[in-house]
Amino acid sequence: MSLNRKEVLETLSKVDAVITDSHIVYTSGKHGSAYVNKDAIYPHTLKTSNLCRMIAEQFQDDEVQVVIAPAVGGVILSQWTAHHLTYLTGNEVLGVYADKIDDGFIIKRGYDKLIRDKRVLVVEDVLTTGGSARKTVEAVRVYGGTVVGVGVLCNRGGITSQDLANVPKLVALMDVKLSMWDEADCPLCKDNIPINTDVGKGREFVRAHEIL
Repeated sequence: MSLNRKEVLETLSKVDAVITDSHIVYTSGKHGSAYVNKDAIYPHTLKTSNLCRMIAEQFQDDEVQVVIAPAVGGVILSQWTAHHLTYLTGNEVLGVYADKIDDGFIIKRGYDKLIRDKRVLVVEDVLTTGGSARKTVEAVRVYGGTVVGVGVLCNRGGITSQDLANVPKLVALMDVKLSMWDEADCPLCKDNIPINTDVGKGREFVRAHEIL
């Protein structure tokens, strides 16, 4: 089923989830002027459900048995996507998540047993470097699951399936090209544009620099 990208953009815009003309510090540590604020979406359960339905529709023929996401940001997506896949396929699809540990992710809480020998869909909110999604893919494989693909709300880093440990299928509801810079090269820093402390890692960045 084809994606209605206009509907996706309208949904995100209605809840002010797309921020532009700002000074953002991303999770990766890089800086930029725009941000897709997935946290603005999650309080709106119907809109979140609709976005996850769109992801589910792209994987309804892939015999998905379990949906998994990196915690904490992707947990809501995992539940809703599994919910819609259950209704689309007529078979129960489980929704679980992976916990962050050190520089990777671990699957515990008994979820490791649920993904073993199962066909697993990884979902994520926003891809910037793709690190969290890739590490979740790798964790699924370590625990004996077969990754059928990765579904995301927004791909803002130009991430490919090869970047995600060669998953067979990558679907993004929205592709956004955002300029990003290392802190040392950030033109916004050089122009003394204030950091946005409401989203991303802005608050942590400001606190760290106040200490320094």
